[in-house]
Amino acid sequence: MSQPATQSEYPDHIDAAVLKIAGVVVLGAIMSILDITVVNVALPTFQDEFGSPESPVSYSHVAWTVTAYTLALATVIPLTGWAADRFGTKRLYMSAIFLFTAGSALCATASSIDMLIAFRVLQGLGGGMLMPLGMTIMTRAAGPRRMGRLMAILGVPMLLGPILGPILGGWLIQVASWHWIFLINVPLGAIALVYAGFALAKDSPEPSESFDFLGVALMSPGLALFLFGVSSLPAENGDFGAPRVWVSMLVGVLLMAAFVWHSFRPEHPLLDLRLFRNRNLTISIVTMFLFAAAFFGGLLLVPTYFQQIRGESTLNAGLLVAPQGLGAMVTMPIAGRLVDKVPVGRIVPVGLGLIVVGMFGLTQVTATTPYPLLIAMLVVMGFGMGGTMMPLFTSALRTLNGAQVARGSTLLNITQQIASSCGVATMSVILTNQLNDSPVIPGTQRVPGQGEGLRETQAAILSNTRPESLGPLNIDPAAIARGLTDAAASFATTYWVAWILVALTLIPALLLPRRREKTHLLDDKGAPPAIVD
Repeated sequence: MSQPATQSEYPDHIDAAVLKIAGVVVLGAIMSILDITVVNVALPTFQDEFGSPESPVSYSHVAWTVTAYTLALATVIPLTGWAADRFGTKRLYMSAIFLFTAGSALCATASSIDMLIAFRVLQGLGGGMLMPLGMTIMTRAAGPRRMGRLMAILGVPMLLGPILGPILGGWLIQVASWHWIFLINVPLGAIALVYAGFALAKDSPEPSESFDFLGVALMSPGLALFLFGVSSLPAENGDFGAPRVWVSMLVGVLLMAAFVWHSFRPEHPLLDLRLFRNRNLTISIVTMFLFAAAFFGGLLLVPTYFQQIRGESTLNAGLLVAPQGLGAMVTMPIAGRLVDKVPVGRIVPVGLGLIVVGMFGLTQVTATTPYPLLIAMLVVMGFGMGGTMMPLFTSALRTLNGAQVARGSTLLNITQQIASSCGVATMSVILTNQLNDSPVIPGTQRVPGQGEGLRETQAAILSNTRPESLGPLNIDPAAIARGLTDAAASFATTYWVAWILVALTLIPALLLPRRREKTHLLDDKGAPPAIVD
């Protein structure tokens, strides 16, 4: 790998050469970030496309299109730094773009939900490398004095992704088909490949530290098996004694326990769990895990509520979810400025408090909750999210020395992705179980292909999403009305679980630093620790 320029070799202004490189990174970030959010609005569509009234696909099953993607992201993040040193950043970045683009194209060809989930893993393996590689490329190109200005450029897709993703996904599904939420990445990926080919400097790789392949082999399958067991509960009628549930969960727990034991042995483990000796980092990661599981798991349900309970189109559902992203866009820059002046222990609890308020509003949803009230709650949650994420990252990394920051950042990013996966799997299972508690409509047991019969909640959801499928069944409108009330209550119950998790997050958040701390970022360079707020 080529040696980075010295500080004197960097100009003070943002020149054309750096902007050209920033364009490559922003394009990759747009593809990766949009694809995290664009699928959220498509989950009810996947249920309709890959299932039928005779053979429905549960919400917890289609939610794996999100869980599998985030698990793949978590798997590849720690590999990125090692691979960049070994193969070179340009070569690896172009390979990641190709893998993400190929995975997107394959997703569009999926003929079953399980095939789509498998292709989402491939897509996630490419997408997971784009952001960390992009930040490495920009750091080397810009130098430390210009990083703040360039990070502001990279922050644009990070802020706009939660707003534009659901809208773009809803629009593409409505005017074309679900395939286009993946096909749109193909021309973008081709442009990014050509752009990266001429914009990025030639590689001179210099392999450095060894990579913990055993750690990957233990952590990723262990977590995937555990979450598979959890998500299998609805199919087994909530029976933890079913072999599909308990065997998967047990093997997953054993693999994760083996991973923890192994992580203290190699010099360069996949995740450096020794960093948990740092109290500040530990509290921040516990707070981050609870927050991400509750927030991202709960947020996934919002577009589904609008489509299945309120009968909105995919585009309208995306538009109705956008206020949450707008709220985050307002407070994230404010929190970024405050975190250098105010201790994080005085910022994060305020952000979490706003999320508690907003999430409580969602626990009260019914089939007729006024839209202005729902939008107000989403905006408040967005305000809270913008005031929570970056201060938590800052608090976690601030007291690490320079040599530990990269490992601490990896630990934080993986924690966020794993927590999101756990939250999505948990919330989707709770919602599915609640919907399955609804009574079966009398007479539908005798309809061919209906199995045990059509539940009132199923009939209510079908009346809003595919009303033509109910025509031949002559279902009593009163049963559909009861089902709609019960289905809305199922969403409210699931939000109660998310609300409790967010409320619990306040406990570790109150332990975050509430006064000036010493920063050790320069300790390994012989400089005394600096005092920061």
